[in-house]
Amino acid sequence: MIGRIVKLVSNDYTVLVNDELYVCKSKGKFRNLNIRPTVGDIVKIDVDNKIITEVHPRKNELVRPSVVNVDQAVIVASVKEPDFSTNLLDKLLIIIEYNNILPIICFTKLDLLTKEELNTINKYVVYYKKIGYQVYLNNNHDYFKHIFKNKITVFTGQSGAGKSTLLNMLDSNLDILTAPISKALGRGKHTTRHVELLPVLDGLIADTPGFSSLSFDGMSVADIRDNVIEFNQYRHDCKYKDCMHHHEVDCVVKEKVNDQTIIKSRYDNYISFISKG
Repeated sequence: MIGRIVKLVSNDYTVLVNDELYVCKSKGKFRNLNIRPTVGDIVKIDVDNKIITEVHPRKNELVRPSVVNVDQAVIVASVKEPDFSTNLLDKLLIIIEYNNILPIICFTKLDLLTKEELNTINKYVVYYKKIGYQVYLNNNHDYFKHIFKNKITVFTGQSGAGKSTLLNMLDSNLDILTAPISKALGRGKHTTRHVELLPVLDGLIADTPGFSSLSFDGMSVADIRDNVIEFNQYRHDCKYKDCMHHHEVDCVVKEKVNDQTIIKSRYDNYISFISKG
């Protein structure tokens, strides 16, 4: 039978086949083939012996969180407690773009902002929409419920951003554990301990452990550049074909930053990413 792994705890794989769940072990041959079945994998199982016998090819793979065959990723970006981080948001966007996953941004905790702070956040909302991203605000979560149908969706973002709270609002039957922000650390406690695909709104949603740091493992500096999506419309206008938009002269991307067509935070984050790379 063919199904999808929806949960992995220790060495127990929960596989969804139609509407039935089977808890299976992994066949020993996968270890020799350097294959580790992962949440999201399409697999063949021996129902009688409760063993995964085959893993189908993957269309993509995320390492942190560890989930495969993802259609879209909702980046939950807190604007307060913890404070909004353009660096983390842009890093997530680049990594998700690189993995050919549709990024969707959801800003949370807007009710905690002053009017002046809200005006600042609105500038980011307008900009990310302008460059082509879907952007939602969690003060009206009903109007983005339609995006999950027939999709595998990852919810990701920094700890304490409100991923579990948002999931509970989307489907009250989930009752996902949430925890308050640590006042000492300024970030949330890890309330999700494993990756699991949950049936929500006619799709599957991954509730994943929160994190506040990521790396560009496997990506070159050119990969980072090419996945800052607004840069691509100007790259052929630069003097040099392989312009990195950094030290080069006659760089149109830098000109667009100077005239504020490209928001400076995006460019500054990009420079920090490639400098560390």
